[in-house]
Order: sequence, then structure tokens, then C-alpha cells
Amino acid sequence: MPATTDTRWTERYRAIAARDARFDGQFVTAVRSTGIYCRPSCPARTPKPENVTFYRTSAAAHHAGYRACKRCLPEASPGTPAWDLRGDATGRAMRLVADGVVDREGVAGLAARLGYSTRHLYRLLRAELGAGPLTLARAQRAQTARTLLTGTDLPVADVAFAAGFGSIRQLNDTVRDVFATTPTALRSRRSVRPGTVSGAGTEDDRVHLDLSLPVREPFDAAGTIAYLAARAVDGVETATVQDDAARYARTLHLPHGPGAIAVTAGPAVGPGRLAAHLELASVQDVATAVARVRRLLDLDADPVAVDTALATDPALAPSVTATPGVRMPGAADPHETVVRAVVGQQISVAAARTHLNRLAAAAGTPYRSTVAGLTRLFPTAAQVAADDGASLALPARQRRTVVTTADALADGTLAVDLGADADELRAALEARHGIGPWTSGYVTLRVLGHPDVWLDGDAALRTGARRLGLPEDRAALAARADRWAPWRSYAARHVWRAAAAPLDERTTA
Repeated sequence: MPATTDTRWTERYRAIAARDARFDGQFVTAVRSTGIYCRPSCPARTPKPENVTFYRTSAAAHHAGYRACKRCLPEASPGTPAWDLRGDATGRAMRLVADGVVDREGVAGLAARLGYSTRHLYRLLRAELGAGPLTLARAQRAQTARTLLTGTDLPVADVAFAAGFGSIRQLNDTVRDVFATTPTALRSRRSVRPGTVSGAGTEDDRVHLDLSLPVREPFDAAGTIAYLAARAVDGVETATVQDDAARYARTLHLPHGPGAIAVTAGPAVGPGRLAAHLELASVQDVATAVARVRRLLDLDADPVAVDTALATDPALAPSVTATPGVRMPGAADPHETVVRAVVGQQISVAAARTHLNRLAAAAGTPYRSTVAGLTRLFPTAAQVAADDGASLALPARQRRTVVTTADALADGTLAVDLGADADELRAALEARHGIGPWTSGYVTLRVLGHPDVWLDGDAALRTGARRLGLPEDRAALAARADRWAPWRSYAARHVWRAAAAPLDERTTA
């Protein structure tokens, strides 16, 4: 048993003793006497302290020789919010691992994106997380495989490749090591009706999957999707918010071809879950598509920690109480987010949306989807550059900024991805003519999921501040926002909500 002075260990042990589901996904509990690891809310009897070891990731527990609990299924937990909160190499690496970079580019590709040698990256992740990049990627594949085996009727062979394994044998070995069972046996124990599946041989020769995704509650689904609805680009996105359900859909550029996702939240789906429909060119894009949905809707945030911190400010407390679980939507595609941010500089959301509709219609690739309302892909950076601003009725200087930035994204001169360092990303953006701190901050917030960005000078923030009784003066408001660190991105969402409709009147698209 650790020393009683280990405050973090004590807090975690209290959490598992209380079976507190709020901590699911933030750490796992390994029990020496049984050789298994569990999520904090596991209903099994609380283990003796001397038998307990806590790990930040399931991969570390795998590496230490533990197997996943068959009762609480720790791999079904929401993801940890720490990878967005942490801007260091570990957090950046975990964001890239979740997006499937190791499966597509190998450890060398992951290391190159982070600017390290493969050996140094291994040492870093092993010291921080108890597991190297290959073990972390293997745990990610195991999680995807479990989701597909228990939630769909996808053939086991397809599950193997969808989860990123190179063969069925690798799937069998991993499931046996992690879950102490076989893929067939794991599937047979599912307690819920699987989602519908179709694949090659259907009329559009695409893969269609219905999945249930875990969400850490509370979750302001209506507010999150309303935020996206205000910025939805025609043909690329659709969004509706009704009394009993919120629904969002969009097309995606994925590694193995174009696809689409549609998500629904509401009473019919149930608490702590989100229904997701995937339409893919290849089963190999399942994990990447799910990761992007989770990032886009900020599903792995820690809403209890955020709300608890922000509610200490009397000006924000009523909004936090009225709307718990506010999320800050992320990005489905980093390059797209940069283009949208630059187009939307210094104009209203409605105006930016008009320009982006024209750009998508002129330069985007048509896409025939089975999801109603989706007809095209948002143009790639290369397509935006090739359009040369012809479809944008913006001032010449701003059009030039859009085109040159898109060209830099296309040729790699400007690197914007999930593994970027926040400070370096902002500096690289602001070094470009026509891009200032507001835009670089917005890109950092959306692409990296950074929880602590304050968009100083945003007009809607000043409007909302006045209505909440906060200082309206720019400097005074920024000083007040310092109290909300490290959750200023979420505080901004509350302040924006207080602004006059339409929300975020002067924020970018």
C-alpha cells in the first residue's frame, strides 16, 4: 500500500470505494490478487488497499500483465480529458494515437510529427504513462475491437481490420491478452442489441455501422449541436435541435476515402450515450471516424471538474446551474478549421457561413450520401488554394490571406494537426500576413481542444459579459477570465450563451 502522504493515490482509492462513475476513463485500478484492472465505478467489491495499483492508461495495465475486467468493461469508458488539458508531448502523442497515426504511419511517423527520435519518444511515454507508443496503439485497437464486437454484427475478419490489426490472428491474440477471452466469446456476452451493419455488396458499396458511444455526463448535447448548427455549411453539415433530440451530421475526409457521420442524443438514446451512424469507404476508418466524432463534440471532457470550478464565480454560477455539461466543440478536420477561421475573421457567423457555403459549392467535391442533406465534402486546402478566392466576396487582402494560408497547408509549409504544440502553432499562424491573435487562439481552441483559451477582444464575449454583470472593458474582462483558468474555453461558452441571439455574433465560423 502506498504511503498515506500520497494524496493522489488516496483520492483515487476513495473514488473506487464510492464507485464514482465521474472518474471512469481517467484512470484504471489494477488488483494484484486477481490480475485484472477495472474502471473506478466497477460494482465488484472494493479491493484491499495493499492490492491496488492505479494506472493512467489501460495500456500501462496491459503492459504490467493485467487483464480487463469482464464485469465493468473498462475499455467502454469515455476517454480521458487529460490529453487536451496537457499541452506537453505526452498529451500531443495521445491525441495522435487516438486518431490512428501509429497504425497509418508507424512509431517513426508519430515521433516525426512530435519532433523526437523514436527512442526518446518511447522513453518519454514509458516514463509518463507506463507504456510505449506501440502498446498504447494496441490498447486503442483493443478498445475499437471490443466496441465493434459487442455493438455490431460486423464479421470478425472485418473487425480485425477495422480496429487496425494486420490479421485476424493479431486480433485473437490481443483479445485473449487483454480480455482473457476470444472475439467470438466476447461477442456472445453482449447484453444489448447490436447496431445494424452493411458492407461491400450494398447499393453504394460502402460500410454502414451504427454504434453507441459513451459520454461523460452531464452533457449539454442541445447546446453543443446548436453551436455547430449556427456554423453548418450547406451540403457538408446538417444539424437540428428539438425538444426531445439533437442531431448532427457531416461529411469527412478520412484516410481511406470520403465518409460521413450522423450522431443523435436525447431520451430515446439514453443517458451517458450517443448514437452514431458511420458511412465509410473502408472499415479501416472506423477508429479514426469515432475519434474525430469524439473530438468534434468534446465527449471526453471532464464536465464535473469544469462546472465545479466555474460555479465558484457568482457571475457564471447561474449559467452553470442552468446548463451543466457545456462543451467546446473541436475540429473534424484541422485544415478545414483553419480555412473557416481565416474566412470568418472580423465578420459575423452568418456572413462567414454565406462565404463558406459559396466556397464549398464551388470547390468542394460532390459526395453522394445516404444521410439526408449531405451532398459534398468541404474543400481540401489544395482545392481552396486552387479556387484562388474566386468564390469569396471578401476584401482582396483577406482573400489573399485565405489563399496563401490554404496553399501553405497544402504543401506542408504550415503544419496544423492534433500533435501541434499550442504555442508553436499560434506563433506559426500569427507569423502569416493577415492572421492575428484572435484567429490563432480560435484555431488552437478548436483543433487542439485546448481548454484554456481566452479570445481577447471578441465582441460577443464583451456583450455576454455585460449581461452577466462581468467587466465589459477588454483588459478588465481578460483579467477576470484569468480566474477561470484552466477552463477559460468553457467559460467563454457560457459568456457567449449570454450574448444576444444569434449566439457568438462576432465569432468566427
